[in-house]
Amino acid sequence: MERSDFFSFLDLPRKLNIDMARLDERYRTLSRQFHPDFFYNATAAERRVSLERSSFLNDAYRALRDPIKRIEYLLKIEGLAPKNEQEASRQVPPALLEEVFALNEELDEVRGLRESGAARQQWQPRLERARQPIEQKRVDHESELQSLAAEWDALVDRGAPEGERKQILERLRDRFLERNYINNLLAGIEREMSA
Repeated sequence: MERSDFFSFLDLPRKLNIDMARLDERYRTLSRQFHPDFFYNATAAERRVSLERSSFLNDAYRALRDPIKRIEYLLKIEGLAPKNEQEASRQVPPALLEEVFALNEELDEVRGLRESGAARQQWQPRLERARQPIEQKRVDHESELQSLAAEWDALVDRGAPEGERKQILERLRDRFLERNYINNLLAGIEREMSA
């Protein structure tokens, strides 16, 4: 089977704000076209191709219907995605150094309180307060991702040169990696709260 990217396969522009009704319509149309049930009397090779296409279609649909997965996929096909989960969260993004330092200090103090037998009402409010600036960063990053997505789409619409597009993609990648790091920080706070 000839592999194309998910956008091309579903006949959608390589944009981050896509027409969800069009995505659903293309998915349903191609599902009917490739579904293995329609190939039960076909040759083994045709059944295999049907399964491959159906699987690729499902992967494409899952990736493109979710805005964050769509960004991650675009970065991947444009050659700017992190190679793996460890690379995505390995380094503290420079924009978050101050918050991470303050959060780690607070978490150490809260762990010390817990280990000394302090009551939950002594340390839980501190975790709640420590969570607030990180949560605000998450909200800010979601907004920045939306703005960058709109900038990307405008560049695609006007056929901007690769250099301009790459600048936006690099900014998207940085915000995306920071978003992953922020989500990991928030998950760490949640673990501490439930400990």
